[in-house]
Amino acid sequence: MKIAVLSRNAELYSTRRLVEAAKQKGHDVRVIDPLRCYMTIATQRPTIHYKGEELIGYDAIIPRIGASITFYGTAVVRQFEMMGVYSINESVAISRSRDKLRSLQLLARKGIGLPVTGFSHSTQYTDDLIKLAGGAPLVIKLLEGTQGIGVVLAETNKAAESVIEAFRGLKENILVQEFIKEAGGSDIRCFVVGDKVVAAMKRQGKEGEFRSNLHRGGSASIVRLTPEERSTAVRAARIMGLNVAGVDLLRSNHGPVVMEVNSSPGLEGIEVATEKDVAGIIIQFIERQAKPGKTRTRGKG
Repeated sequence: MKIAVLSRNAELYSTRRLVEAAKQKGHDVRVIDPLRCYMTIATQRPTIHYKGEELIGYDAIIPRIGASITFYGTAVVRQFEMMGVYSINESVAISRSRDKLRSLQLLARKGIGLPVTGFSHSTQYTDDLIKLAGGAPLVIKLLEGTQGIGVVLAETNKAAESVIEAFRGLKENILVQEFIKEAGGSDIRCFVVGDKVVAAMKRQGKEGEFRSNLHRGGSASIVRLTPEERSTAVRAARIMGLNVAGVDLLRSNHGPVVMEVNSSPGLEGIEVATEKDVAGIIIQFIERQAKPGKTRTRGKG
């Protein structure tokens, strides 16, 4: 098979591992920077070009679209879909999961456990918004934040009001969420491929830090999931429409709650913690789903 990994940096661990896994299985694989692609939008023959060359003959793509390039990156994925190329995560699913508010609304509608969440454009009724979210302590997030950036824990209602007003002064959209104290500064990353959790790790924030992101000095260890946690992760990925997803859960007193569903989950932390060949599992999934000339995304928006 001819496979393209859409990534801005061929040296990133996740990109390198996907390339290695594809080559080990005898596939022709290439890393393509989506921002350097350009397209012709045509009814009869849509095309995509890269560095002066038309990209043709691809059987599948693996989008590794960072949050900062979601708009153009998903346009490139959509163009491949229009050309009949199988994408392991479809453009519409990537866009859906990147919109934190939209994804929470979709998950809530389907009955997935979530922390109580408030959202507002105006600061006029901040005190009421804080009450609706359950009162302090509260976690306040920028909608566009990643890797724990733009996430603040407010210990008191007064502190929450100040943080909300500061964020609103930046003209940013924000979420206000219930703080799950019993999680103890840890979360669980479930790596979903298809309809299975293929690997899971517990991420523990460093002492004094409520954010568990590995980028912020957190540590990772293997974890045993409960059947409910496994089912919740798979359902959350399916609701988003993602075949490959990192589903972040917290263990609360009322069961697992989903914090986020990531369409481009990193491989390094999960592979190191679990010693599993997650990249190889992804390639195997593509082999089963994307036969040459077959795509289930043709014509989808």
